[in-house]
Amino acid sequence: MLESWQPSCSVAMLRLRAQMIQQIRQFFLKKAVLEVETPLLSHAVGTDPQLAFFTTRYCATPIEQTLFLQTSPEFAMKRLLAAGSGSIFQICKAFRNGESGRFHNPEFTLLEWYRVGFNLPALMDEVAELINQLAVQCHQVLAATQRSSYSSVFKQYTGLDALRFDYDAYCRYALGQQCSEALTLCGEDHVLWLDFIFSHYIQPHLGENHLCMIYDYPACQSSLARIKPNNPLLAERVELFINGVELGNGYYELIDSKEQDKRFNDEIALRYQQKLPESIKDQRLIDALNAGLPECSGIAIGLDRLLMVLSDSRSIDDVLSFPTHRA
Repeated sequence: MLESWQPSCSVAMLRLRAQMIQQIRQFFLKKAVLEVETPLLSHAVGTDPQLAFFTTRYCATPIEQTLFLQTSPEFAMKRLLAAGSGSIFQICKAFRNGESGRFHNPEFTLLEWYRVGFNLPALMDEVAELINQLAVQCHQVLAATQRSSYSSVFKQYTGLDALRFDYDAYCRYALGQQCSEALTLCGEDHVLWLDFIFSHYIQPHLGENHLCMIYDYPACQSSLARIKPNNPLLAERVELFINGVELGNGYYELIDSKEQDKRFNDEIALRYQQKLPESIKDQRLIDALNAGLPECSGIAIGLDRLLMVLSDSRSIDDVLSFPTHRA
């Protein structure tokens, strides 16, 4: 039994984490990708209804205002890209409220990078290169990386069409899985159904001893990704999985300021409808997009989860010095 002052991970794990971060920095140094830092505190925050955020009060006479702890450095990094930084990466802390458990800590370490001139397949190549190098460092031998479209794995494991919502078919599937609560939880919301079915019945099968990349997400889950020009039902988005654990989320980045502004407004309206805490749109990001974001792809990877998976650890607490409940 650990005493309350002790770290939850071993000293050996502290060393492995340090080696991983050093190797990541060397990886990007060799590729001439610039390391940057952006603020953890911001005047605005992401509008995604699925993300809960932390707020804090800034008090300095005569100023008192609400600030937010970042859920991701994405918006600030895109402002740097618009200012001409070129390809950049960052290793930083991010914060998401209400998230705790075997795979979650409300404060976590994030690797985020953006590659100017890369389309999504090129970024996926680089992701596979980095993660396989890190696996070797952790004495893991991963099988060959696999890439599958969202629609194909959805069809494979459920028999359902992910792109065209058939409420009756989705309900029949849930009842067939003895999961009647899905009907109440998801209602007639396609996005909620996709999230529920994917996380419960598809994700656990992904990436058994290998990196699995799921790409071409339904457009209704486009988030900050572009819609594919040749298929408006698809978004240029990718997610990463190893042994059923989600590790990262990437996009061929949306550069249209008007479309981004519309998506923010739609999400703010949805938050209001769902009685979620009010979110403040990042107008500075809109202004940066309006000034001109270069063609680029970007991705964020949770380093705590990645270290957990590559070290065969049981819980995220096993790779953190002081998780929130011991901080």
